[in-house]
Order: sequence, then structure tokens, then C-alpha cells
Amino acid sequence: MQPVVEIVSGLERRVDLVVSVADIEKEVQAQLKQVARTAKVQGFRPGKAPLSLIERSHGPGIRYDVINSEIGRALDKILQAANVRVAGSPTLEPKTEGVDEGSMAFSATFEVYPEVALPDMASLEVKRVQAQVGDDEVQRTIDILRKQRATYEVAEGREAQDSDRVTLDFVGTIDGVAFEGGSAENFPFVLGEGRMLPEFETAVRGLKAGESKTFPLAFPEDYGSEEVAGKTAEFKITVKDVAIAVLPELNDEFAKSLGQPEGDMTKLLAEVRSNIERETKARAQARTKSSVMDALAVASTFDVPKALVATDSESRVAQAREELKQRGVPNADTMPIPAEAFAAESERRVRLGLLVSELVKTADLQAKPEQVRARIEEFAQNYEQPADVVAYYLADRQRRAEIEAIVLEDNVVEYVLANAKVTDEDVAFDELMGTN
Repeated sequence: MQPVVEIVSGLERRVDLVVSVADIEKEVQAQLKQVARTAKVQGFRPGKAPLSLIERSHGPGIRYDVINSEIGRALDKILQAANVRVAGSPTLEPKTEGVDEGSMAFSATFEVYPEVALPDMASLEVKRVQAQVGDDEVQRTIDILRKQRATYEVAEGREAQDSDRVTLDFVGTIDGVAFEGGSAENFPFVLGEGRMLPEFETAVRGLKAGESKTFPLAFPEDYGSEEVAGKTAEFKITVKDVAIAVLPELNDEFAKSLGQPEGDMTKLLAEVRSNIERETKARAQARTKSSVMDALAVASTFDVPKALVATDSESRVAQAREELKQRGVPNADTMPIPAEAFAAESERRVRLGLLVSELVKTADLQAKPEQVRARIEEFAQNYEQPADVVAYYLADRQRRAEIEAIVLEDNVVEYVLANAKVTDEDVAFDELMGTN
């Protein structure tokens, strides 16, 4: 009789399964004989060692693998017959009561994938974000590029103000004792860019070369250095010089410095506008997609397999460790990073993954080859040699799969926008770019 898959609770299921000890031993002996043909045992020629010796050296490992293989086959057979999709890995517990001689029995507990019920698309409320790129936005971008390439000229008698480069000496103490990183000589920084703490910049404003000031500075509780975090220091600063920014002229040399080979400012402005429009479009699409995904997640009510959430959370922990290592944080591999910190976001990611997968299947939203190529060509415009980038992505299966996943999500977004209650939202350019 076919074993019954028992509903434990929610998505959790349990089933009992039995494997034959005789079948296991038959396979173990077959594998031992296979190993014995080439095994090298001290005192014997290769392949001539007694099977009893091979049993002692290789038997436990082979038997463990065979038992797991037999259990796996038995469980797969049961699950296929019951048409069950397992989410995550089953947990096995051996059974002893009521087990026939010559058999091994186990209880397998696992989760199954949920029945994903798609929400009513017409009831979803989403925002479609849009932003305009005009002459002002292009000019502001040019201004930023000029500031990034500014040179500085010392201005005698000038009071330091925002955008000036100030060079100074400073000494910081806490309870009269200097602390590490709290002192420097001939230290330059551009005032108003937020490189220094606000109290420090406030103290510098209005000072001239040769002037000094002493002032208190309270370090934030979350400051990067534990030695000074949450403490109040006293700083003495002495300004050495104040220099004003000299912006490059808008000429052919400036155009060439930005990669315009002909030094044509008209073409440079057109390229800048094109780049801004691409970035604006990408950011607006990202916000729109976020609105769509939020609406889908809120409207879904199905249970999510805990095993998949746990797997995603562990993946996020590993990613966090890798990022810490790249930033040079010591002990990144061992420092405590609780997976629970990612649980809520992982649950949302798993839920959306299941929901999107069902929507793609139901509405036939798979990425088409022409869509993938068009997206690659659009992406390639960010590089100096677009044709080479297109060829690279089309030839690399993994890279192409990454673009296919993006296109698939785009298809889902467009499908929801075509069927949901959509509100168009105009977002200011600075807000969209995060510059205000």
C-alpha cells in the first residue's frame, strides 16, 4: 500500500518510508567489490586485498551513502506518486517501533510549495513614476562635472565659506588627552561637502588664514570609532590658507576631458543629456517596479515555506560577510550576524518570487529573445564600446540569464500596470537622483 503523506500543519508534511536491509547490503557488497578491484592496501598487491579488509576501511562510508541513496529513492517515489513538490530539504528521523525485521524505517518531515493564488490585478493600486529632463537638469550636471575638475587658488584675507578649500592644523582632545585620528597638520578639505562633522565645519566658516578657534564637538553615538563615539571632544583649529575654486571653462579641452574625442561641446551636451535621460528612466522604472512589487506582496495571502525563507536569510548573511570583508572589517567570517535580522525581507523576497513565477506562467510573460537583446543594447550604451558589450552578453550564458531575469520582471511590471489602478506620479529630478 502506498504510504500516506500526512498534513502536519500549514505547509508541513510527514510521511513514513521503509527500505530493505537486504537491498542495502546487496548494493554495499557490490560497491565494496568494485572498490576492491583497485584498492591499495599495505602488504597486498593492488586489487588483491581481502574483502574483509576493504569492509573495515571502506564499509562504513559506503553503507552510509547507500542508505541515504535508498532513502532518497524511496522518498522520491512516494512524492512523485502523491504529486508533491518539496520546498527545502526533508528532516529524517529513524523509527524503531512496529518495524519488520529486515527493514529500516524512517519518518520524513518536510514543507511543500504553496498553492499560489494570484490577487485580483484590477484591485491593485500602484504608482507609475515619471520625471522630466530639461535644459536646467543638463546644466546642473555640467556644473557638477566642472566642480569635480576644479582647481584652487589661495585667496589672501578671504573668510572661509562653502565651496572653498580650507587647509588647517587641528588637535582634538578628550579630558585633555589627545586621541587617535584626532590631530592633523596641513589638512585640506572643501567646506560644505559634508566631509567633516557639522560642528567642525561650522567652526571653520568665517575664519581667515592665520586665525585659530577652540570649540567643543560632540561625536555621534554611532560614530565609526568606538574610542570617541558618544563623547565630547575639544578641538583647536588653525587655518593655514583659504583657496577659492576655479572652474574649467566650457571649451574643447573640457569636452575632451570628459571623453568627447572631437572636443565638440554641442556633442558633449547631447551625450550628457542622453546619459541623464537613461539614468532618469532607469530610476523611475525602479521606483515603479518597487510600487508594483509592494502592491503584489501586500495583496498575497498564501503561506510561505519556512525552509526557503531560512535559506534566503543565510544567503543574505553570507553576502553581508563578503561585503564586510571587502571593506576590510576584521573577523568578518566569525562576527555574529543573526539570520533573524533578514527574516522579514527574506520572507518578502520568497513570497514575491513565488508570486512572480506563478504570474509569469499564468499570463505567459516569459522573456522573449528580442526583448533580451533590446535590453542588452540599451544597457551597453553606458559603455564606450557598446557593440563589444552586446557581443559579450550574448555569448555568455550566465550574463544573458541575468538580463533575462530583468526582462521577465519588466514584463510582470508592465502586465500589472496594464491591469491595475495606476496613478501617475511626477517626481522632481533632484529627488529622483537623491541630490536634494
